[in-house]
Amino acid sequence: MTALRRLDGWAVGVMLVGLTVSPSGQLTAQTDSVRATALRVAQTRPDSARALVRRLLARLSPQDSLYPGALFTAARIATDAATAATNLQRVVVEYGRSVWADSALVLLTQLYFAQGDPAATVQAAERLRRDYPDSPLKPRADFWGARAYFDLKDDAHGCGLIREALDGAGNDVEFKNQVSFYASRCPTTPSIPPPTVSGADSQSKTATPTAGGVYSVQVLAVKGAAQVDDLLTRLKVMGFDARVVRDTSGLFKVRVGHYATRDEAQQAQRRIKTRLGGQPFVVEEP
Repeated sequence: MTALRRLDGWAVGVMLVGLTVSPSGQLTAQTDSVRATALRVAQTRPDSARALVRRLLARLSPQDSLYPGALFTAARIATDAATAATNLQRVVVEYGRSVWADSALVLLTQLYFAQGDPAATVQAAERLRRDYPDSPLKPRADFWGARAYFDLKDDAHGCGLIREALDGAGNDVEFKNQVSFYASRCPTTPSIPPPTVSGADSQSKTATPTAGGVYSVQVLAVKGAAQVDDLLTRLKVMGFDARVVRDTSGLFKVRVGHYATRDEAQQAQRRIKTRLGGQPFVVEEP
C-alpha cells in the first residue's frame, strides 16, 4: 500500500488494518479466531472490533504468551496514531522475544514514516535489523528505513538499505517494483557500515560475570514503554549492552551491562553520564 505523509484518527486505523504483516508463529485456534474476526469486522464496524479486542485483552493475563498478539491486533485497529504506537511499542519492549516483535517494528516504521518522522522511522528500522537480523520482514523495514534516510539526505545509508530490500524481495513483484523505483536513484549501492563502537564502549559487551553476582548500570526507571524504546535504541547504537528489567511494581528499568566488578560498572556509568546525562547508578544483581 502507499503510505500517507500525515495521518490521524480513523485514517491510521485504516492504514494498519490494511497491512498484511504477520508473524510466522501460530496462536491457539480460539484466540487466533478472535483476532481474525476483529480484523474483518474493523473494515466496516471499527468500534465493534475494538470492543472485541478489549474483551480479549481483559481475559488474557499480561504474562500469557497470547497477550502480545492481542496487543498487536489492538494496534492495527487503533483509532489514532498515538494508541497504535503505544501498543506496538509495548510489544517490542515488553515482549521482545515473542513472534510479534519484528512485525510490530515493521508497523512502527510505516506509522512513523506516515507521520513525517524520518528519525523515528530509521530508529525502528535499524532496531529490527540489529535485533532480528534473520526476520523475513527485514526487507520491509529496510524499505521504509531507506525512504526515511533519503528524507534525511543520507543517501549512503538509504541506498544500502534499498539494496538489502531489493535482495530480499523474493517473488513479491509488487514490492520489488516499489523498491526498484527508489533503487534507481542509487547507481552504486555500497553496503551499510555497522554503527561504530568505541573501544571503551565495547568493553561492556565483553565483561564476564562472576559466579557470586554481577554489576549493572541502571539508566532509567519509568512506567511507560515509549521512553524505554527510544533509550534502548540510543544505548545500543552507542555500543552498550542494554536491556529492560521489569520489577513487581510494574516499572521498566533500563540497565546496561553485566560487569564482573563494581569498578568496571562505574567506568560504564561515567561514560553513559557523559554521553546521555541523567543520573545513572550502579546496581548489584544476584
